[in-house]
Amino acid sequence: MDIVEQVARVKQHFSDSIKAKQQSLELLAPVIARAAGRISLALDQGGKILSCGNGGSAGDAQHFSAEMLNRFEMERPGLPAVALTTDSSTLTSIANDYDYNQIFSKQILALGNQDDVLLAISTSGNSGNIIKAVEAAHTRNMPVVALSGHDGGKLSGLLQDTDVEIRVPVNSTARVQEVHLLVIHCLCDLIDQHVLSKQ
Repeated sequence: MDIVEQVARVKQHFSDSIKAKQQSLELLAPVIARAAGRISLALDQGGKILSCGNGGSAGDAQHFSAEMLNRFEMERPGLPAVALTTDSSTLTSIANDYDYNQIFSKQILALGNQDDVLLAISTSGNSGNIIKAVEAAHTRNMPVVALSGHDGGKLSGLLQDTDVEIRVPVNSTARVQEVHLLVIHCLCDLIDQHVLSKQ
């Protein structure tokens, strides 16, 4: 592949990413606002945000948690958030002693309560450990904000009226992940605005 072909491929990736965001804009904007409201309410009530995902979605879970604990774009006190993807000893002990599908659910059952929110991220909506995480959150009466893609997979069918699904309406995993990152930044911004309004 020569440089001209490489440049053309890069431009196509940019175009496809822009198109995915444009396709998502009208559909997701009100849903993102609702999800931010759900998270802000939990924080107001003294709750925390537990986040989880696999692979790139694990990175997104950690990204969200870092923006909450430190700051996003405005100076404010840190907000309570825990990425369930980061403790290698906990993750490997649960996977070894029980099952990989329980790596998040066992943490939620130990750490979660009804004032918290679970941010569950799965591009396919079919990740077994994300399914178990949502089920565990429901046993703790925790609302779920789910980031998914395409048709929502099995995850979509598990969600309750108190939950919010932010489903990116495209098939490409890469494009879904790119929109998920924008969604996370939108959530962070709206949470910041909520905190600012209270000050």
